[in-house]
Amino acid sequence: MQIARPRSYVRAAGPDAPAFVTWRGLLPTYALAALATFAVAVFAVSWGTVHIAPQTTLRVLLGHLPFVPAGTHSAATGAIVWEVRAPRVLLAGMVGATLAFCGAAYQGVFRNPLAEPYLIGVASGAAVGATLIIISPLYVTVWLLSPLPPAAFAGALAAVSLAYGLARAHGRVSTTSLILSGVAVSSVCTSIVTYLMLTYNTRTLAILNWIMGGFNTASWKDVAIAAPYMLLAAVAIMPLARLLNVMQLDEDEARHLGVDVERLKLIVLGLASLATAAAVAVSGLIGFVGLVVPHIVRMIWGPDYRRVLPLSGFFGAAFLILADVLARSINPGYEVPIGVVTALVGAPFFLYLLRREGRRVHEAT
Repeated sequence: MQIARPRSYVRAAGPDAPAFVTWRGLLPTYALAALATFAVAVFAVSWGTVHIAPQTTLRVLLGHLPFVPAGTHSAATGAIVWEVRAPRVLLAGMVGATLAFCGAAYQGVFRNPLAEPYLIGVASGAAVGATLIIISPLYVTVWLLSPLPPAAFAGALAAVSLAYGLARAHGRVSTTSLILSGVAVSSVCTSIVTYLMLTYNTRTLAILNWIMGGFNTASWKDVAIAAPYMLLAAVAIMPLARLLNVMQLDEDEARHLGVDVERLKLIVLGLASLATAAAVAVSGLIGFVGLVVPHIVRMIWGPDYRRVLPLSGFFGAAFLILADVLARSINPGYEVPIGVVTALVGAPFFLYLLRREGRRVHEAT
């Protein structure tokens, strides 16, 4: 059965929300967001213990494109830019874009601004998979291939599948049941990780380093591993933005307008969880990106998911790239886990959102 595409829909955010516009009218906004993200990426590649001028960075990067002559620069500069910093910045941008984009998708499906990509067990499942590899004899790299990302990926998908299976009843999955099953699965997975950390205490530091997230070992191989899943999710979810707008009304109202709600939830949550699992597999657990960025985008540009989804991706990439720059610059010689940086920014914002939602519920009652 195909997901019905309603010919028209009622604006979900009320009469004061900005009017929805055509896809063509959104292109200038997309272009400006992409340009801003690219500028942040060039700055991040230029920044470091060895400072490289942005114009030199651009020459090195453009020199690796087909039919573009390589600029004049030293071999050391080329190696620093292309082999060390470029994959790290690109991976941070991809992970940030994925977490923010998937966070926006989760918030659209759950109709809750406090929803985020780790809500139904992705993070805890990935942590179990990674921990099992770290404590095992398999925690070695053979021919540049590490078993850690595949294990984290498998653990994340297993946890999400379990949560979804537990929540499914009579062919439907209610939002409340899915959240509760996700909380239960996450609690079990967290308990397993805690037990393994206490039992194999010689590997505790390695487990904690992975859990806090980071890009200090990023390589082009990691980019190649994660990119297909992230691109697949973005390409497949974007055309569903109109239907996510309809979902902001009510599930029954969305069904009345012709939307196959259960199929839409399965597709969006499945693709978003797949992309999040790929991101977690190559970066570790990085919190609050998928919570904070979509909400800021929604506050500035309105509730239309044709804006919220792509702009969350662009600014999520910029946010995590800048967080990574801060993580490697706070204390030269020692890299702060990027999860610490995002938590310092995201936790106060989460408390603000929680207080705001509580005040809104109080006023409604």
